[in-house]
Amino acid sequence: MAIEIREVRSKRELRLFVTYPFRIYKGNPFWIPPLLMDEYRALDPKKNPAYAHCDAKLLLAYKEGKLVGRVAAIINHKYVEKWGNKYCRFGWIDFIDDREVSAALIGAVEAWARERGMTGVNGPMGFTDLDREGMLIDGFDELGTMDTYYNHPYYPLHLEALGYAKDVDWVEFELMVPKEVPDKVLRVQEIVLKRSKVRLVKGPRKVFRNYAKGIFDVVNIAYKDLYGVVELTQEQMEAYTEQYFGFLNPDFVKILIDENDRVVGFGITIPSLSRALQKSRGRLFPFGFIHLLHALRRPKQIDFLLVAVLPEYQPKGLVATLMNEITLSAIKYGIVSAETNPELETNHEVQAMWKVYDARQHKRRRAYLKNLEA
Repeated sequence: MAIEIREVRSKRELRLFVTYPFRIYKGNPFWIPPLLMDEYRALDPKKNPAYAHCDAKLLLAYKEGKLVGRVAAIINHKYVEKWGNKYCRFGWIDFIDDREVSAALIGAVEAWARERGMTGVNGPMGFTDLDREGMLIDGFDELGTMDTYYNHPYYPLHLEALGYAKDVDWVEFELMVPKEVPDKVLRVQEIVLKRSKVRLVKGPRKVFRNYAKGIFDVVNIAYKDLYGVVELTQEQMEAYTEQYFGFLNPDFVKILIDENDRVVGFGITIPSLSRALQKSRGRLFPFGFIHLLHALRRPKQIDFLLVAVLPEYQPKGLVATLMNEITLSAIKYGIVSAETNPELETNHEVQAMWKVYDARQHKRRRAYLKNLEA
């Protein structure tokens, strides 16, 4: 039976695209629904500023008239210009366990990529490095997070059968929160802050929002050489500020500034919203916000969103300082554990920090690449 591929062209088709995962993961206890309002925002050219330098095509797969898969094809022109790789990205990919379906979806992405002069297809990736990325290849029986993809174990098998190979892996850790931070560590931290001439920002949420641009400036500098990263534009910074800063609890946001009030490093974590999103099915209304508010106010787990320090300050021990401060807040709130979210497998410096915690590496995800010229 031939597979029909249709491009999303209407609001109804966009709704089918966004909500398709609810069908394929129905009853799965490890899948975390996305916040639907964020999904619509990311895929709307009028609301996502990444479309200023990205082209995208959203595709749905049908078999015998039934919706059986979806995928987004994305060309980030800033990425092509910066890295010199003429790659088309794929993301938001889901499909039933049918090789004809996955072949038709990926084949449509490859055809579009060739039409646009691309020489490779890479993914799962989003519009930016702050979107979800990487296909889960290990840890299928672990609870997901709101910032990562979940997928069935057959997904990577389908991709590999279609000629896709590993380009890079990310690993994830669960950290158990200790009962205390030793006084000796805190004394060393005071010395580090004094010698570095930096201090921690303290105050309510509105104070932290004043440093939003500084935070993203640090992201652009500290992350610029990481896999697939393209520096954020001013419009993207503003969009992410609106999207995420409303969820932030100042106790779980640590910002370091220098003598000139410039952000030199930060660590952002949030209470885990995984169970709340499962209960709310990704919707804020009419009652979904109640589950989210409860999770924000009485957390037992936290998720790392972003941690970064300017390169010139990294040797000064400021990353460890940020981790100490986050740990102190976790202890204060009675947090049991933390999810690191994905970090490149080659990021040995960060992974070395986890050795001082009771930690386990429990998930691994992969970015695949296929050369279309081969």
